[in-house]
Amino acid sequence: MLVISIQSQVVHGHVGNSAAAYAMQAEGVNVAAVPTTLLSNHPRYPSLRGRVLETELVADLLRGVEERDLVDEAAVLVTGYLGSPGNAAVIADFVERAVNRNSKLVYLCDPVIGDDGRVYVADGILDVVRHRLLPAANLATPNQFELELLAGVAITEGQGLRAACAALAGQRRVDVVATGCTLADTAEGQVETILCADGQLSRFATPRLPIRPYGTGDLLTGLIAAHLAKGMATEVAVRLAVETIFAVLVRTQAAGSAEMRLVPLPKPGRGA
Repeated sequence: MLVISIQSQVVHGHVGNSAAAYAMQAEGVNVAAVPTTLLSNHPRYPSLRGRVLETELVADLLRGVEERDLVDEAAVLVTGYLGSPGNAAVIADFVERAVNRNSKLVYLCDPVIGDDGRVYVADGILDVVRHRLLPAANLATPNQFELELLAGVAITEGQGLRAACAALAGQRRVDVVATGCTLADTAEGQVETILCADGQLSRFATPRLPIRPYGTGDLLTGLIAAHLAKGMATEVAVRLAVETIFAVLVRTQAAGSAEMRLVPLPKPGRGA
């Protein structure tokens, strides 16, 4: 079982592959982690060191992945934070080659664009995500803001969510996991992760905790990818991922930590 995961990497904290890679390995899945950035920490800290990696370096690493035949071995391919328009383009090229080379490969696109009503990626990345990455995807994991932005549809209730997912998919067969959702009928004090597959919604609600550590979306995507690589159905993969993340958040809140407390990774049904 192998997942190829193309995302950011940080020295301190748990975002991008620095959240997803450990979680996948803890689930017994091998990971080929390709960085798009190498940063000291999440950019929202008062200081930041490191940089977005050069497009030539990212392209070279991806060629190395192909030369080691990892595309043939992989069950799932994940893309997350891309870093720059140049990186987005070479990653889209790689995705196209990979899905053509391995017809069984499941491509999971996490369209990391923004949150809280704000786009925080460089100009040009949104277009690559919309026109090249999402059309190749089997599964997408946007947060509610990203889904509304990409679909051009406001989401206030279940029918609006279905419409947004249909607009995102177009004529393709793409399942969508919408994260951080608050709809009109979401119970007070809850937040939902909602799977939209074939127009049907599977809703997973958890209590909304008074903390917002970085990287929860990256962790969710990594856990879903791991469960899919092990052959689980998408709905089961999403449910288990949500349960694990909530256990991590409970532990993080109890510790008073600004960063997620991942180690050891909680197992669903076994407590934190």
